[in-house]
Order: sequence, then C-alpha cells, then structure tokens
Amino acid sequence: MNKRNYPTAAAATLALLVASASGAFAGAKDYEFQLVSSEVKHGPQAEVAVRLVDKRTGTPVPDAVVFTTRMDMAPDGMEMMTTSVENLPAQEPGVYRFRSNLSMAGGWRFKVAAKVQGEPETVQGEVVLKALP
Repeated sequence: MNKRNYPTAAAATLALLVASASGAFAGAKDYEFQLVSSEVKHGPQAEVAVRLVDKRTGTPVPDAVVFTTRMDMAPDGMEMMTTSVENLPAQEPGVYRFRSNLSMAGGWRFKVAAKVQGEPETVQGEVVLKALP
C-alpha cells in the first residue's frame, strides 16, 4: 500500500468499526411487551401474561428483571382506579406472568418497566387488555 492510500484505508477501517459497534448494542426501543391474551376474566385472582420480544429478531427475551408495574383503568377514562400487581413465577422463557385484582369488567392498561441483561436503558411498555365479566 502506498502512503497516499493510507489515510483512506484508515478512515474506512474506522468507519467499519464505528458501524459495527453501534449495531452491536440494542436500545430500549428495540424491545416490546406484548399481551399473551388480550382478554382476561375479571376478579381478585386474574392472571395477565406479557411476552417481552426483541423487535429486531422477533424472539422472546428471557431473564429480564421486572421492577415496576402499574394496572389502571385508563382505557375506560378512570386512570386513578388502580390495583395491585403481583409477579408470578415464569413458566416459559420470555413470558412474564402477573396476578392482579381486576375488580370490574372493562378496559385496563398494564404498564411495565424491566431491565434486560446487557441493556443499559430501562425497557418500558404498556398494553391494554379487556377484563371480561
């Protein structure tokens, strides 16, 4: 290689390294919570399951640490009506299960925040489900 081509080769190598490094890390926006079932029977032992998916690959994301949840009736105009949410043991990789007291039939919003291994940002999402009588 002659000296005139060296700066161009170095710049190309640097650009390749930057491009590969930026593509190696996902961002919180690359993940999505999805309801396993959008309809749940209302009551004090209602179970809700969400799947955490890597949107780039479509694969479930196991072993995330869910640390914040909120269940409210915002879809029916009652955001201040909240209820407790209890984490349940996982039965399937990438599927996170919860028990909640869905005291009345109607629309419920479930907000979730989790840490994904190797991801510095918090992954947040919300899903809307329907509690049936």
